[in-house]
Amino acid sequence: MNGTNEHLSPTGGFQGAQVAAFESRRATEMSRLIEKHGGVAHVSPSMQEIPLQQNKPAVDFAYRLITGEIDIVIFLTGVGFRYLLEIVRHHLDADRYLHSLTDIVTVARGPKPIVAMREVGITPTIQAAEPNTWREILLALDQQSSLANQTVGVQEYGATNPSLVAGLEARGATVISVPVYRWQLPDNQKPLENNLQAIVNGERNVLLFTSAHQVTNVMTVCQQLGLEEDFKQQLPQLLVASIGPTTSEALREHNFPVDLEPNHAKMGKLVSAAAERCHHILDRKQIASAMLSGPTSDPADSQAPWYQSPFMKACRREPCDVTPVWLMRQAGRYMKEYREVREQTSFLELCKNPSLCAEVMLTAVDKLGVDAAIIFSDLLPILEPMGLELEFQAGEGPVIHNPVREATDIDRVRELEDVGALHFVMETVKQTRQDLPEDLPLIGFSGAPFTLASYVIEGGSSRNYLHTKKLMYQDPGAWKELMQRFQRSISRYLNAQIEAGAQCVQLFDSWAGTLSPQDYRHYVLPYVQQIIRELPRTVPVINFATGNPALLPLLAETDCTVVGVDWRIELADAWRVVGDQKAVQGNLDPTVLLSGPKEIRHHVQHVLDQAGNRPGHIFNLGHGVLPQTPVENAVAVVDLVHELSQRDRPSQ
Repeated sequence: MNGTNEHLSPTGGFQGAQVAAFESRRATEMSRLIEKHGGVAHVSPSMQEIPLQQNKPAVDFAYRLITGEIDIVIFLTGVGFRYLLEIVRHHLDADRYLHSLTDIVTVARGPKPIVAMREVGITPTIQAAEPNTWREILLALDQQSSLANQTVGVQEYGATNPSLVAGLEARGATVISVPVYRWQLPDNQKPLENNLQAIVNGERNVLLFTSAHQVTNVMTVCQQLGLEEDFKQQLPQLLVASIGPTTSEALREHNFPVDLEPNHAKMGKLVSAAAERCHHILDRKQIASAMLSGPTSDPADSQAPWYQSPFMKACRREPCDVTPVWLMRQAGRYMKEYREVREQTSFLELCKNPSLCAEVMLTAVDKLGVDAAIIFSDLLPILEPMGLELEFQAGEGPVIHNPVREATDIDRVRELEDVGALHFVMETVKQTRQDLPEDLPLIGFSGAPFTLASYVIEGGSSRNYLHTKKLMYQDPGAWKELMQRFQRSISRYLNAQIEAGAQCVQLFDSWAGTLSPQDYRHYVLPYVQQIIRELPRTVPVINFATGNPALLPLLAETDCTVVGVDWRIELADAWRVVGDQKAVQGNLDPTVLLSGPKEIRHHVQHVLDQAGNRPGHIFNLGHGVLPQTPVENAVAVVDLVHELSQRDRPSQ
């Protein structure tokens, strides 16, 4: 961890933290705010606004406005409004221009353009709500006017906002972009260079960003100095704070963590929020760093005892002398030992207790004799650090008390920027890996984006996923934003589990079966594919979606290693659809385990016959072990798989 954290007090305020900021026009005010909250300020201007001297597009726009060809104008910044007015004064009649603005619909993105407009006697027709992003602009326009066949002028602020333009055009508008200034690096770059070098040297604790273009310029100067990689290596140890959603998007595009964003996109709110949460976040990151440091298993280590296990060989589609078997939810309520643990603690508290999690999984592994262990956790704890109020209610299952129902609610869903808040999961991985026999692989897991989004939108489980599909169909832009947040969060989460010691990971898409193949391809597949692409190629990935066999070809289109199959299709048919280039996992109906020995043996044999001893079959249930299952029946399934699949020599 950064050495400068060692002397920081755990009490409120920055308490001596070294705070870097990149504000330019209000640099002095930023320094005062940092110092007021007990921080040591290092404010280095990162940009300057340069008005465009030869700006024919702006003049042409103003002329079209005066002649009645523009229906709506969107002003995104106060300085942009003033620059545009100055351009008009040099080329056209400024009074006619201002009078024309009062005759049409004008939109102000936030308080700064409102102030600039009121300076010349104009009150905007529409004011976008906080946090003043392009989404709020579109929402405000949707509520007050139709954009069909309207010509809309958009005053740009240094760069085009493609999301805003696309949203306007999708509503039937013709968009005219009006550039009025550009950004460039400050004339004196030395203070910025010194600040960036200090960050690389580990001499800063907190980074504050107040505009999206600051991110671009910071990275530009890092590249000039040859510091880009060293700079990025420091980021996980720092508190990175963003003034608002637009800046956060820019940070994420450059793979920066965004540890906090204030409720209101104001500089004072940013500094006070960072000061208030500074030590909590830095301490959390220090814990996460400690969890992920230290000895773990290398997934590419071909000399590791687990590497040549039947499970790992099956993942690689290599011949082995027995079909490997493990069971989803193999540590659960059907086991007496698990029920005894649950009598002492709530389910969520159990998930947050690494020692107990490791204990219940080791007990299940010993009792069942399976060929792989999966960490004991749940799909949903990832939601808490993302801003969702999660509760597991007796008899009701998981409940989200603040569900996402409207597009505007999505900004409440915080991206998981670092895994510190889920350190208990990583410790569970490490503890379980340490306690397992060395030749037994460990599987990590996460819910897939659609399943997590469904829980968040529905507020729990659902029969028809009405709210989820309504948002998905009615607002594709909002759906994309939500899925991207889950995609990036899940990628970080699974990578952290791998780093902590998992040899394989599984994506559970428990609710994807509610979708048609067309909808899955359009609304879900791109995000699942991106998650898998961001995981190490040396780590097998099991892609599992239940409820609709028609989705299997789409699961196989990803770069996954293994496709999970439920019981709603014959295994041989599933493998034919998936293709020989993938291993398959499955697919005994969990309710078979409620029957007698003869019936269980018959169904186990049938699944094995469907696989035909082909390399790459991992025996499993088509979903989790049911709570009503007699434990001896689960043991019998594992024993039967080993007995009935035994080969004298590996199949060729």
